[in-house]
This record gives sequence, C-alpha cells and structure tokens, in this order.
Amino acid sequence: MREVALAWGAATDTGQRAENQDSFLARPPVFAVADGMGGHAAGRQASVVAVERLARTADAVTDGTSLTVEGLRQEIRGADDDIRRAASTLGDARGMGTTVAGVALVEQPEHGACWAVFHVGDSRVYLLGEEGLVQLSTDHSVVQELVDMGMISAAAAAVHPQRHLVTRALGVGPQAEADVLLLPVEPGRRFLVCSDGLTGELEDGEIARLLADAEDPQAAAGTLVRTAVDRGASDNVTAVVVEVRELPSAE
Repeated sequence: MREVALAWGAATDTGQRAENQDSFLARPPVFAVADGMGGHAAGRQASVVAVERLARTADAVTDGTSLTVEGLRQEIRGADDDIRRAASTLGDARGMGTTVAGVALVEQPEHGACWAVFHVGDSRVYLLGEEGLVQLSTDHSVVQELVDMGMISAAAAAVHPQRHLVTRALGVGPQAEADVLLLPVEPGRRFLVCSDGLTGELEDGEIARLLADAEDPQAAAGTLVRTAVDRGASDNVTAVVVEVRELPSAE
C-alpha cells in the first residue's frame, strides 16, 4: 500500500463512572474504540483484549504486509475468541464483552487502498465531509431495532430506558460478525470513532460543529470528550479522530 499521509488524535475520560472500561487504538492503519461491559474488571479487560488484538494487526502491517477486509474480519473474530478465553480464567466474568468500532486502511484487489469502516455493537463511526456529518455505522441495539421497525422515533430512541442494551458484542452471545463498509480514501475528510458515552451527551449537530471547528484531529477529540464531560457524562467517553492529509502521487 502506498503511503497515505494521516493525522489523528484521541481522548478518553471516565465520566461519572468509577472505572474507565473504554479502550482505544490510534495506530495506523487501524483506528478503533472498544466499550467494555461486565462485572468488576471484566469490561475493562474485554475492551483491552480487543484493542490489543487490533494493535498487533496494525504492527504486522507496518512490518510490510497489507491488511485486507477478510484479514480485518478474521482479527475481529480472533478478538471475540480471545475475550471468551480470558473470561474462562476470571472468577467473576458475567457478561464480559465489548463493543468495537473503527476505520482501517485496507488493500483490496479490485479497489486498491480504501477505508474499511467496521463495528460490532453501539460504538459509532461518523464521517465529516462536504455533505456534512454522516453516521456510517448502525447501532446493534434494541432501540435501533425498534427504530428500524418504525415502532419508535430516533428522538425517542435517544432517551429510551433500554438504549444501552446491545444485540451484538464481542465475547458474549453467538460469535459476532462485524459490519464492514468500504469507502474511498479522499483527503480532507474526518472520521470520528466514539463510544456511546459521547453520543449520549451530544447531538449530531453539535458533534458536527465541534469536529469541523477544531484545528486538528487531536484538538477535535479533546474538545468532544471535554464537552461531554462538562455536561455531566454518566458514562465513559472516548473519541478517536483521523483524517487524510495527503494522498501519494500517482508516479
């Protein structure tokens, strides 16, 4: 894969929780957020296991191999297996699991270099471009299913008492497959990957404004997290922002 000039930034905060069970990765070519769940330290460990698996994937790419969509899917399945094995060694790992969402630069034979947007659960991926802010991921959650069936509105889903119940996660239930969307690599666009602690406090319009107004990705991530925390975030809050600064020449 020809070198793509990227800029990125990340921020996280515990919010009003006793422990931060979010983990993140900002290591080209993979950028991800994992939001853990489970009793005691299980949630934190689950998110760390998922991120560590993706970090090893990123390191392998820097050693000269290319990442493909199928390779990315296999690593996410591997993270699912790793979490289940870790749970079997803990005394209290009831409900140990994690969401994961992110973007990765992959090489596809028919497309060349492109972004793979992936997610399992309700952590989200957004894209800010000329068309404004677009949510690229669709929550794997109870309330999203109700929205899809037309039973409740998106506004009602945002305050629904079951809005935190996910229908797909790594480490719990059936083995979870990641949804993957391929997008072209274009300069000037910003991706936001975040846990639901951010989207639970900030509406999309405000996220778009803060993301657009920030001078660089690190400033954007910091401002988004700080704003959510200042609102009294009841959950952990994590944001990773990445953008393409320059594409390699065709020569």
